[in-house]
Amino acid sequence: MLEKLIIQKTLRVPASVGASGDGAAVARQLDAALLDAGFSASRPLLEHVGGLAPGPAMDLAATVVSAVRELVGDHVRHNAYFIGFPHDVPDTVEFWVERLRAAVPAGGDPATDAELRDALAAGGVNLLDLPGYGAYQHTYAELLAVHDALVASAGDRLTLLRLGESAEAEAARLYAALAGSTTPLGQADLAILGELAVACMDAEQPAEVPVRENRAVLNGVRLVLGRPLVAVDSTTDVLRLACHVSGGDVSLATPTRFRGFRRRERRVLLAALNEVVGTSPVKLADVARYAERWKRLGERLHPHEHAEWPHAREVFAVARGERRLGSLSGGAEAAFRAGAIGQAASVLSAAPGLLLRSADRLLRLAPVSERAAVLEAVSGALGTASGRVLCSLREHVANRMTPASARMYVNRSRRAWVGPDLRPTLPPELLAEVSARLDAEIGARLPEPALPLLVDPDVLDVALPLSGKAAEGGFAVLPRGSRAPVSGEVLRFFTYWRQSDRRTDYDLSVLLLDDEFQTAGQVSWTNYRHDGVVHSGDITDAADGATEFIDVPLTVRGSYVAPQVYIYSGESFDDAAESMFGYQTRTPEQAGAPFDARTVRARSQMRGPGRVALPMVFARGESGWQAVWLHLYLRGRPSFNRVEDNTFTTAHRVRALMERRYLTVSYLVDLWRSRAEVTMWDGRAPDEPVMFIGLDAPDGLPDGSEAYTLDRLSELIPA
Repeated sequence: MLEKLIIQKTLRVPASVGASGDGAAVARQLDAALLDAGFSASRPLLEHVGGLAPGPAMDLAATVVSAVRELVGDHVRHNAYFIGFPHDVPDTVEFWVERLRAAVPAGGDPATDAELRDALAAGGVNLLDLPGYGAYQHTYAELLAVHDALVASAGDRLTLLRLGESAEAEAARLYAALAGSTTPLGQADLAILGELAVACMDAEQPAEVPVRENRAVLNGVRLVLGRPLVAVDSTTDVLRLACHVSGGDVSLATPTRFRGFRRRERRVLLAALNEVVGTSPVKLADVARYAERWKRLGERLHPHEHAEWPHAREVFAVARGERRLGSLSGGAEAAFRAGAIGQAASVLSAAPGLLLRSADRLLRLAPVSERAAVLEAVSGALGTASGRVLCSLREHVANRMTPASARMYVNRSRRAWVGPDLRPTLPPELLAEVSARLDAEIGARLPEPALPLLVDPDVLDVALPLSGKAAEGGFAVLPRGSRAPVSGEVLRFFTYWRQSDRRTDYDLSVLLLDDEFQTAGQVSWTNYRHDGVVHSGDITDAADGATEFIDVPLTVRGSYVAPQVYIYSGESFDDAAESMFGYQTRTPEQAGAPFDARTVRARSQMRGPGRVALPMVFARGESGWQAVWLHLYLRGRPSFNRVEDNTFTTAHRVRALMERRYLTVSYLVDLWRSRAEVTMWDGRAPDEPVMFIGLDAPDGLPDGSEAYTLDRLSELIPA
């Protein structure tokens, strides 16, 4: 449903067009239901629901409650293996012995220690075969019956929902924001863009679609609906489009198995190729990079049958190697090999984005005699490259100021690996010069604020969302490297999964690290307790969904707490019907069921490659604990992954990320300070309209204010 999608993405409720009437009772019920889920309705939203007839009011209220419950993971039942969790969790070995006694035949009596030793010596003992192991021994209702109600706390989350315009207007607004985004979208947002593109096909279209993956999604809808393609200006645009409509990877990170195309679709794709190459033959140079995919696509498009598009046929001739073309990258590499760094910079100047991505290599390889020329070439590219590329280079330069203990590489699929940083250092004065020129260009591109800036301090440490691929979809999910303060006295992690076709066992685990990133302990299905940290019990089958919890008191010894999810057996994160991770914060006195939506601080999907997920890490600092988002996946083994086997790997990635300097919202705010009035939000509503920047917009902003919240932070990045 479009309305639910809009609510979950923007926290704005589309206004109903239902009949007017007396829906006051429904408005009161909605208010109470939202409070139970940790949300509140703004006064205009409650007044809108109260002004509807009972039928339309109830329909709108049901949509709103369903949307927010799903957003925080409250749409499923989160049971726990040990019914009294976090209390009454036994010692791990004692629990296994108890299960083993129940499994060893002893004439109706409990097995003796000698009989247990004989059974173990005989071999063949499998935990999964032990009676009662890995499966719930009680119903969800029985779990709730043994827990008192949650005691409300002033620190519990309360997220505000606002009244929006009509569903059509809200859809068009969100569609324009996603389609016109200057940064790549994550998979969840690309899927949303595809749905909105269908609904908004006849609405006003964005003036520009800067990100090519977004173009492919929009053109995929247009191709299927028989509409003209838009903004196709490279051969790779056509390849991305073919991959998208075939259900493949629009980023081209992985190969796609192309579907069959209808004759009309083949003609559209070939005509687009013909126009691109006919207008600019140099763009044939892009074909060789994906030659094998072009060959496979050619088998589906049958270009040999269409003599009217000779330029399109050239694309496939290049892919088959019948025609060879030099590429820009090839020319630059030849210059690098010859040691002609100045010439390499000159060649790359034709592609400003590629030049800036190669800036570090150019500057560190250039001899002193050529360094000034290379710096000028880099500076010359600043004015024509995208703002996202400029910000990425600025972040990169900041991390070259101080040598790192290790270098972490993260690809577009969020797969991470760590290696030594063998790059030579660059002169501090050179880095300072590059930084100053970048600051000047980025600052000049920032829009001139028409209103005073009001900034929530909590948003300052949020990393700029330079790519949506560096984060998961979900609730209150921040980009990789973002830091958020942690309140409460106890962290409660939860992971929920539901298998699709075969038995699937995910294991929630926690690795504790000291201030030198050395292992200080772990809690998992093999070790239920450590230093006050408690596991809720191991679930090994999720046909109807399963949840595991871990409680971590913030008095725990250690400097870093790294929750992880391991696939012990079964379906991958991508193949499971549903998989999520999240965390709650509580006080010891709050009691309540293991899961309560009011205490959920963040919930993220787990949809990525690899068999180990590292969603985030919690770090102790001088001012308390902070949540730091990772969004990483490790390859792991096909089966039987355990935290004990990944302590070194996890610690290295945590250290590399914690030592990295991310470009945050505070960087842009500092650039704005020189030409705009900037005030920090202190909880008091301003008297005049403002441009507010924060994670959530507070209630009571004056009419005419503009709010840039979590869903709009990417709009702050200069074009």
